[in-house]
Amino acid sequence: MIPGTICITKYPNCYTISFPYHPMLVTCVKRIPSVAKDIKKAYLSDEKAWKIEPQDESYVKIMADWAIHYGYCNRKQWRESTRNLNDYSIPEMPKLEIPHGLLLEPYDYQKEGIAYALKYKRCIFGDQPGLGKTLQAIGTVTIAKSYPCLVICPAALKINWQREFKKFAGKQALILDDRNKGSWQRYIETKCCDIFITNYESLKKYFVLRVKDDARFTMKSIEFDPRISLFRSVIIDESHKCKSTKTQQSKFVEGICKGKEYILELTGTPVVNDNTDLIQQLKIMGRLEDFGGYKFFVDRYCDGLRKSSNLRELNWRLWNTCFFRREKSKVLTQLPDKSRQYIEVDISTRREYEKAENDLIQYLRDYKNASDEKITKAMRGEVMVRMGILKSISARGKIKVFSEFIHDVIDGGEKLIVFAYLKDVVHELKKLFPDAVLVTGDENPTQKQISVDRFQNDPSCKLIILNYKSGGTGLTLTASSRVAFIEFPWTFSDCEQAEDRAHRNGQKNNVNCYYYLGKDTIDRYMYDVIQTKKSIANGVTGTDDVVKENMVDMAMNLFSGRL
Repeated sequence: MIPGTICITKYPNCYTISFPYHPMLVTCVKRIPSVAKDIKKAYLSDEKAWKIEPQDESYVKIMADWAIHYGYCNRKQWRESTRNLNDYSIPEMPKLEIPHGLLLEPYDYQKEGIAYALKYKRCIFGDQPGLGKTLQAIGTVTIAKSYPCLVICPAALKINWQREFKKFAGKQALILDDRNKGSWQRYIETKCCDIFITNYESLKKYFVLRVKDDARFTMKSIEFDPRISLFRSVIIDESHKCKSTKTQQSKFVEGICKGKEYILELTGTPVVNDNTDLIQQLKIMGRLEDFGGYKFFVDRYCDGLRKSSNLRELNWRLWNTCFFRREKSKVLTQLPDKSRQYIEVDISTRREYEKAENDLIQYLRDYKNASDEKITKAMRGEVMVRMGILKSISARGKIKVFSEFIHDVIDGGEKLIVFAYLKDVVHELKKLFPDAVLVTGDENPTQKQISVDRFQNDPSCKLIILNYKSGGTGLTLTASSRVAFIEFPWTFSDCEQAEDRAHRNGQKNNVNCYYYLGKDTIDRYMYDVIQTKKSIANGVTGTDDVVKENMVDMAMNLFSGRL
């Protein structure tokens, strides 16, 4: 198949050939006896393309002559497009033959993903979650020097993308906000920054001047900010959020991406419901015509009650045009047993957090100035309580963005293990996900085992929520290789014990651990302390006195500049 030109598929009784419209081809098509009587049917006006089904292979050779004559391809390209007409086997991934220039060495399969994207430029990174699509996308635009680059992602991942560009490419990225809404292009003009990050919900604010109040909402209804022409590449994270052809959000993304050199869509679940989910994602990349256009795609690949037909053929055509996917099981030998990802997010409880933080700082001043040893010892417990309050406020402020992450995982068909520390957080998550099973201090041993067994054995049970005390040790939860933490325990050993509910005998995949950190909160500091002192934490006996002593030290260090 030659993207954008001739599409050929061989079936038991005929060939299907779709090719772009050309007025001179009317006469040529009439020469084919098997389609001459149905010449009007052969032309699809909506797609400006012809679709013919000659019965004999000799007519395929005639088509070759026409395609070459009218400049759709040369003889070599045609041979490559027809070489595997009888074979739907997936081609090998290309090898990266040039230096990647990244600060960290990618795995071999990631290099192949980068090579694929450099070859096809507008494509879907469909790797199973946890295989590092972010690194591959950053590697692609870095090697291609396809800047300025716009990253469109869920709101919770903006800070993470900023940090990943710095970590992998050493480049500073700018998160768009109200302060730079009208002036972000100046960063390009002054060469200060050429990577910009925004979330789906903010596209209208930053890149749309006006939406006409038309009865039928189309692309013509949208007047875009001309500054979108400055971008050479667009990375669309969780691109399945654009699967609808009708929403404003999807059409905003489509308009922003129009004419861009590199359009990289990242999603572990490109098809959430049925094959129609691919239509808008292909349109955004300017790839729908490579599949015969809208009508042909729907007729060919979205037929039947399940709106999914000719799956093997579609998979083959996707791989040869604009899509790749690897599963963990296929690249397991290249992966570490366990990997961690730290996602820094804004909290929705900022005002409440700042008040509690100021109260704690004032208390620490009193503690610092106390001269009586008995008083200071008594005050240590209160410091622990107030630190816990900060953790609680931060955790509650992360529930909204954390729930979006949960939806992305379980809606994509995967299971997820979630750890929380506070009962209030567990109960709030349970309200949002009523089908989840629980392992907390409120369940008796029989109920806990029922929850574990259901998660392990029932394919429809996608989510288990645990607290550290009741579910952090002893349990086997190998039905999932993804563990997410909305809040921290007090020590690294508690983190590791929780991670190892999935990372134990019987686990067939590498385990991905996701830690959600509240931006500018105690979370970040606690994480740094826990990770840098994990060897010490592993040796701690766990007595209350030791932990309280550490918490006081942590609090004093955290706020040392404000005491």
